[in-house]
Amino acid sequence: MGVDLESLSEATSGAIGSLLSTTILYPLDTCKTKYQAEARDHGQQKYRNLTDVLWEAISTRQVLSLYQGLGTKNLQSFISQFIYFYGYSYFKRLYLEKSGSKKIGTKVNLFIAAAAGACTAVITQPLDTASSRMQTSAFGKSKGLWETLTEGSYSDAFDGLGISLLLTSNPAIQYTVFDQLKLRLLKTNQNNTEKTAVTLSAFTAFVLGALSKSIATILTYPAIRCKVVIQAADSDDDEAKKAQ
Repeated sequence: MGVDLESLSEATSGAIGSLLSTTILYPLDTCKTKYQAEARDHGQQKYRNLTDVLWEAISTRQVLSLYQGLGTKNLQSFISQFIYFYGYSYFKRLYLEKSGSKKIGTKVNLFIAAAAGACTAVITQPLDTASSRMQTSAFGKSKGLWETLTEGSYSDAFDGLGISLLLTSNPAIQYTVFDQLKLRLLKTNQNNTEKTAVTLSAFTAFVLGALSKSIATILTYPAIRCKVVIQAADSDDDEAKKAQ
């Protein structure tokens, strides 16, 4: 079976789009990750909200440290999105060809999206773990990718893999919600305009994408928080030992 050029094109477009959004929003992502990973033992709480993380970076003149780990995050984001988009698009098209169906039901769509997400998680987990550790390191003290990956055992690079597999439900929910909203909206527009073909505008697609992503994130947020805490735990322990 040859290379599916249509799936390859969709995967490349999705990966490039993800790369751009990751770069633009990375400082906010760093603040979010450090806030999520903060230990709250004995009632101590360093960060009350995301702005406290940002203020710490500004007050210590470490604003550029909000970008620590950006290269690793971009690499992980590009590879994961490419694999996910390619797998999702390819398996969806393969199912339609083999089954003879004209559309995919919600349950099958969820299964295909989860399968693509599971493959992505296993392949990119070491990069995901390294990125989280870089972001949760003290400002200005982040290690390089290779040093981060090799500072522990081989299994340490796969910290949080179980939760990452659980979180395959996130993109599954996101793209299923997006597809269903898109189909309903297109059907409504087609009925109203009585045209044979109706397409979404760029703004409408953006709104639907943001809405579907928000729904998926809200539903899976507890697992997202647990994964960050697990991945950042080793870094927190190392810093505590050095301070003693």
